[in-house]
Amino acid sequence: MVKFALFVILDAKPGKEAEVEAFLRNGQPIVQNEPGTIAWFGVRFGPSTFGIFDAFPDEAGRQAHLSGLLAAALRERTPELFAAPPRIEMLDVLATKLL
Repeated sequence: MVKFALFVILDAKPGKEAEVEAFLRNGQPIVQNEPGTIAWFGVRFGPSTFGIFDAFPDEAGRQAHLSGLLAAALRERTPELFAAPPRIEMLDVLATKLL
């Protein structure tokens, strides 16, 4: 059951949009190995705005994800790829519909 989530907004630096898109596409296989990550989405909102939405059954899963390989890569590449630090929102999930 999904109880917790993260919503992350990423604003690409001008000219870095393709690299941010590739970063998100390449992140999918990394989170496949995270047993506490129930759902993970890399999305594009517009020309330079991207996001990540992921969901977890418990706080331990969320914290493991925040300490994981993709989060470390995001921190490392932030100065290169993003116009501002990622905006990370910690969410409580109230209702879900999953397959």
